[in-house]
Amino acid sequence: MFFKLEGVLMAKSGRDVRRLVWLVGILLLPALGLAQQRPEPYRTSFSLEEMLNKQAVVETTEGSFVIDLLPESAPNHVGLFLQGVQEGTYTGTSFHRTVARGIIQGGDPITKDLARLDEYGRGGLGLVEAEPNDEQHIPGTVSAVVVPGDSSSGGTQFLICVVAQPGLDGHHTIWGRVSEGLPVVTRISELPVDTQGRVAERVEIISVVVRDWQAPPPLSFSVESIQELANYRAILETDEGTITVEFFPDRAPGHVRNFLRLADAGVYDGMAFHRIVRGFVVQTGFLPSRLSPLTEEQRILVRTLEPEFSDTPHVRGIVSMARGVDEASASTSFFIVTDEAPALNETYTVFARVVEGMDVVDRIERMPTDGETPVNRVGLADIRLERSPVSLGSRE
Repeated sequence: MFFKLEGVLMAKSGRDVRRLVWLVGILLLPALGLAQQRPEPYRTSFSLEEMLNKQAVVETTEGSFVIDLLPESAPNHVGLFLQGVQEGTYTGTSFHRTVARGIIQGGDPITKDLARLDEYGRGGLGLVEAEPNDEQHIPGTVSAVVVPGDSSSGGTQFLICVVAQPGLDGHHTIWGRVSEGLPVVTRISELPVDTQGRVAERVEIISVVVRDWQAPPPLSFSVESIQELANYRAILETDEGTITVEFFPDRAPGHVRNFLRLADAGVYDGMAFHRIVRGFVVQTGFLPSRLSPLTEEQRILVRTLEPEFSDTPHVRGIVSMARGVDEASASTSFFIVTDEAPALNETYTVFARVVEGMDVVDRIERMPTDGETPVNRVGLADIRLERSPVSLGSRE
């Protein structure tokens, strides 16, 4: 029996969808070798109080991620996992099967033995009965791997969803959620697989440490005061020279935090000025103009922003966020105004202004274009952040 895989990112055609459904099937095929005779179903000796508010920090050869345990939803599955951590069951195992940007599968004790490659996926099953609950397979969900058609055949093996997999709901007991490090899980899912669907490059679990629950660290630039944000400057290194901008966090705090966060993470590195309209704007920050794809850590930072319109006029040197028809569609793309543009006032979010390098902006503006598209690439190599001694009170 194959479970239908739904909602997988990057499924662009019917053939892709069929391939993904087939891959989910082969993820579980090795488990069909599970013997019919099973031990008594596992019953945890951990009390609910001992398991509540716990996290597991999983360190792998591709990086670390954190699982929030859900003992109220699946006490025996969580208890079995905790016992396995104590006994070292997971250390040295590998993530042996994946669906690209879909799911990853690990936790099989047999994967510790490199000589038993053909048996990967058959170990650690048939230990614990199903624990039906109302949890859903959303991104980051951790649930039990089972023999197809037998929801009570779970054990130490687990799968982690990269994207939502509603087709798995009700078939696999959910016992955890990845709360930090989902980009690491995604990277593992994208590793090459062989013709049998097995991960070609070994990814081992180095250690699993259980700790009391900790809130994830705040996003960068999310806790600084308006005054602290105002003391930052951004240095744009372009093919035509350097442009320096200062920020207006008193007028558009969300946009300033977002821009600083993206710049600090290198999201803008390797982009280009993709739009030039003489006497109006030069524009950059368009993701497809980037020379290389974003990393998972960078991609997770990209989001749309609620508008923060102000009465600051769009005059020469103003930096404002580009957007689509939806006022809340601004994301990464921004423009520098090269002349007065009153039509943009109070309809686009102003968040900064150029304080040095307008001569560089002028050179970019004079580049030959085909319509509004530069004929030759005008690169934005990187954006460097530095602190400025200028105080918010001195800004006009």
